Amino acid sequence: MAGQAGHGEAFVFSCDLRALRARAWSCFFSVRLRSLRFFVVNSVISTCTNDSMDVQRVVYPGSTPNMTEQLADLEAAAQVVYAAMPPTRQQRWPLLDARRGTSVWVKHENETPVGAFKVRGGLVYFDHLRRAEPDLAGVVAATRGNHGQSVGFAASRLGIRAVVVVPHGNSETKNAAMRALGVELIERGHDFQASLEASADIAKERGWHQVPSFHPLLVRGVASYSLELFRATPLDVLYVPIGLGSGICGAIAARDALNVKTRIIGVVSAAAPAYARSLAAGRLVSHDVSTRIADGMACRTPDPDALEIIRAGTDHVVEVTDDEVEEAIRVLFTDTHNVVEGAGAAALAALLQERSSRHGQIAGIVLTGANIDPQPFARIIAAPALDGRTTRVANMR
Repeated sequence: MAGQAGHGEAFVFSCDLRALRARAWSCFFSVRLRSLRFFVVNSVISTCTNDSMDVQRVVYPGSTPNMTEQLADLEAAAQVVYAAMPPTRQQRWPLLDARRGTSVWVKHENETPVGAFKVRGGLVYFDHLRRAEPDLAGVVAATRGNHGQSVGFAASRLGIRAVVVVPHGNSETKNAAMRALGVELIERGHDFQASLEASADIAKERGWHQVPSFHPLLVRGVASYSLELFRATPLDVLYVPIGLGSGICGAIAARDALNVKTRIIGVVSAAAPAYARSLAAGRLVSHDVSTRIADGMACRTPDPDALEIIRAGTDHVVEVTDDEVEEAIRVLFTDTHNVVEGAGAAALAALLQERSSRHGQIAGIVLTGANIDPQPFARIIAAPALDGRTTRVANMR
């Protein structure tokens, strides 16, 4: 991997991808409910159980994963998703193509029932959870919003009580949406990590199941949007924002299972660069979060399993500033008539940052969510464009 880069630069990885992917993928596609499996690697047994779901995860395997079996797992998860929602569209927008100078396919995950891709993972996770724990009393989760809406949506469909823990000062719009889905909303902590720790305490106190924010079943569920996209159109590159990592890990899973050659580029906020710093350092590194707009990417401490998958399966990671994300929000509203949140605009921000190196390539971006508060959205739309970054299409002709 290249040395640590500053804001607006990319982290490029150099590694034996086949070996790394073989190591990383067993973590996700050896999950079996009610089945205990142990793999020994270098004389180390690595296991992980998730409460009473009895789920075993193998972190470092000793063999290449079976891609036929992996695709079957993803297809089965997708059918669970489609029982509750239709596939979302992928579309090219003429103004966005003109701004970019080539083809840009937009995956509209902002159009799911909760306005974000996370709902797919929640549906798959709760489908397994209900079968494993038919007498479950309730669940507890931590979120900045979209994961919590996923939990609320999936739990309400099954009649399961849900508590969602959010940090103080969380998005009012996302809080209201979660309450409307029937969750008990509790504010604890100054950031997501603090809320996550508080949620573990609440789950223990109540004896309820704690829903993780990153898990193989969540990855399988959200991978369904990437299956849709890769099957709909060939892509040279796909930009995917990174929060805790389920979306990009799902994209890597789908890409590998379908055996397509698309390069996947991760996107992090320059004001929440923990994943970029960890990849540059070759180890897990926590980093304070200061983003004012990309709350869906506001991760202070990476998930170690996600970090391994991202390291093995991405081409590089781009850091985008809050100013670039806000410009991308304006561009998406102007060119596609879509309202998106900060994380939802981050993929376009990265593509615009790298547009000079993407000439002639077919690019994909994921609008991961639409859940932005009206006050910041109004401020962003009213602000002028960034000089020298992404000029208006009218000025390009």
